[in-house]
Amino acid sequence: MTSTGVDAALARAREAGHLLRARSAEAVQDALADVLDAWSARDSPWQKALVEALPDAAGFSPAVVREGLARGLAPFTGAALRAVVRSELDGGAATGFETTAVVLAGAIPMPTLLAVVAPLALRSPVLAKPSAHDPVTALLIARSLAERDPLLGACVEVVDVRGDDEASMAALCEADCVVANGSDAAVAALAARAQPLGAGASGARRFVGYGHRFSLALLGPGATRGESLLRAAEGLALDIALWDQLGCLSPVSVHAVDPEPRAADRVAEALADALARAETRWPRGRVDTAVAAAIARERAEAEMRAAAGRGPVAVHASSGTAWTVVREADAALRPAPLNRFARVHPAADVDACLDALRADAAHLAAVAIAGFGTAGAPLAAELAGLGASRVCAPGTLQSPPLAWHRGNVGVLAPLARWTDIEL
Repeated sequence: MTSTGVDAALARAREAGHLLRARSAEAVQDALADVLDAWSARDSPWQKALVEALPDAAGFSPAVVREGLARGLAPFTGAALRAVVRSELDGGAATGFETTAVVLAGAIPMPTLLAVVAPLALRSPVLAKPSAHDPVTALLIARSLAERDPLLGACVEVVDVRGDDEASMAALCEADCVVANGSDAAVAALAARAQPLGAGASGARRFVGYGHRFSLALLGPGATRGESLLRAAEGLALDIALWDQLGCLSPVSVHAVDPEPRAADRVAEALADALARAETRWPRGRVDTAVAAAIARERAEAEMRAAAGRGPVAVHASSGTAWTVVREADAALRPAPLNRFARVHPAADVDACLDALRADAAHLAAVAIAGFGTAGAPLAAELAGLGASRVCAPGTLQSPPLAWHRGNVGVLAPLARWTDIEL
């Protein structure tokens, strides 16, 4: 699509938005609740359509898409949307912008669904730029909206433009509210395009950015041995396997917070066994040669550190590149190539673990914890202080509630304009 096409889509969205705002907020939200119920149902035809289309488009295996959708969409119900409206808007005089442009990233469908539905809940029509990794989800969402309500369908314009098309991206950023998802660099570039905050049709332009985030897991002494370790490893293997560890809720590291010297070894071995089993149920999707080379390079680097005696480093890996677990020598985070590559770090106590996380805390999304007993609640509070927007149990990272405060902000509030009327 050219910049002229984006201009035309924006004009159509403005036109449809006038009709949408003629309806009550409650009527629009009721229709959106029906759409979410259609997506989250066990026998959802929309889930089935994605299972058929997304593997070819994004490279996931059908089993991963099927399991990921079933778990990830289960909390995305109409009742959950109504609860978010009550919680965040609370009957106040909140409205959406005349138009909202959403730049999508990645290939996981749930964020795309919420990114389209949230502005509509505020009666703001949406221009959605699909991610290069997922050209199908936004189109299916638009179809599901049109099936429930033709006007809602008309209020979603899917604009397929290249991110390096300066003219088209500039035209997209003429929307009254611009929501950007992606790497920190990509979000910063879009913020620059949307600046300065000029006067849109409905006032000053709003920019909302969601940059790079990652998740991890902490296992205390109660989850580094025995049956509790096996349960935690199974849950974390699921969290890593779903969406091939490519989302912000995919754990990239597991921290064995236990003074016993063998704790990290046990965790690494259990996680490796669990990932091997996960591979048979939910095979990893395709990876390109660059990703495969990065995995091989990180494995070789870890093996060299082990051979050089630089601490108790160990590599557990599949025969191909399907999964990798590296038992690290210390608590310091190290980069990883994703695609089911996890590091297990030892930490003598909670303070040592948290100290190792502080340098990267600004990018922390969610943390799975287990095995801390009564110390779990204070630990969750400390993780919240670091910036984590979600603390949960292993095995649930990939199924956040619809109301999850991603980026430490609400679902609807960042997209809303507020008016306090004091007559």
